[in-house]
Amino acid sequence: MRLDTISILNYKNIAEATLEFSPKINCFIGNNGMGKTNMLDAVYYLSFCKSHSNSNDSQNMKHDADFFMLQGRYSSDERVEEISCGMKRRQKKQFKRNKKEYERLSDHIGLLPLVLVSPDDAALISEGSDERRKFVDSVISQYDHVYLNHLLQYNTVLRQRNVLLKAEKIPEDTLLDVLEEQMAQHGAYIYEQRKTFIDEFTPVFRHFYAFISGGKEKISLSYRSQHNDGDIRERMIETRSRDRMLGFSTQGIHKDELEMMLDNYPIKRVGSQGQNKTYLISLKLAQFDFLKRTHSFAPLLLLDDIFDKLDSHRVEKIVELVSDNTFGQIFITDTNREQLVEMLVHLGKETKIFTVDDGTIAPSA
Repeated sequence: MRLDTISILNYKNIAEATLEFSPKINCFIGNNGMGKTNMLDAVYYLSFCKSHSNSNDSQNMKHDADFFMLQGRYSSDERVEEISCGMKRRQKKQFKRNKKEYERLSDHIGLLPLVLVSPDDAALISEGSDERRKFVDSVISQYDHVYLNHLLQYNTVLRQRNVLLKAEKIPEDTLLDVLEEQMAQHGAYIYEQRKTFIDEFTPVFRHFYAFISGGKEKISLSYRSQHNDGDIRERMIETRSRDRMLGFSTQGIHKDELEMMLDNYPIKRVGSQGQNKTYLISLKLAQFDFLKRTHSFAPLLLLDDIFDKLDSHRVEKIVELVSDNTFGQIFITDTNREQLVEMLVHLGKETKIFTVDDGTIAPSA
């Protein structure tokens, strides 16, 4: 599936843009703060029904506008998809597929698989375990709607249990029994799918890291879950008093961790900037490979300012890798036009270049 055209009105700092894309490589060149990332975010929005950087939809409108609108035309050998989204200030957004509005936005997730590699990925290493769980959930949810439904329901029940734990009145055991049984049932499915995913994902991740780094370092991923340690329901019951003192639930799949290791040490402690970035890019390329196999076609690949902090060898390896026919349509942002164009010309791949200046996007020679 490829994005043929996009129309943008009043999205962030982009007042208006109508663009036609190359089916292979599309580059957006400009200084920082000009709107390159906003352009990629508009593409991201059409896949995930939300912005990658701002969950408040009203804040994605151009400051002096009362609405925003996005529309994309996608095509493959088998079908054409028209996806559009519009929102007026202080009103609910509308998301449509082929002019028919979705009843549930979650039904759209996975139709247009997409992988974004951006500087924000650094949070996967530097921040807490919730960032790493979000990464795993975002991959699985794009090919397993049952998983997504279990995850949504688990989070709803978890919020309900936490509300009861914070209440002044001690909650009845029978009510907690019901909620904990639901958490255990939804959590069991989520745990099994996460475990299977990590087992299959890790060898692919190692392959990409070795290609980019030249095999210089040893890396690994390890999935740690309380579901490994016996009956989760029994531990929920055992920790009720402690949870009530703390005001939140300490047991369940919302505490799962994905341990990221470099040469047998946590990469958060020992990784250099270049190693961390290679680690993150390899994670995302493995995500791409995994989604391609589960969907039987290549996802869109968005590379936002990924070459900073990487030596020239690793940059060339990444560009060489993603320009291979294994990958589909690619969108790249960068500030260094000469370096990027030189590499792309050397590879001889079909490329379209756009110049981005203060929210204005135009094709460039």
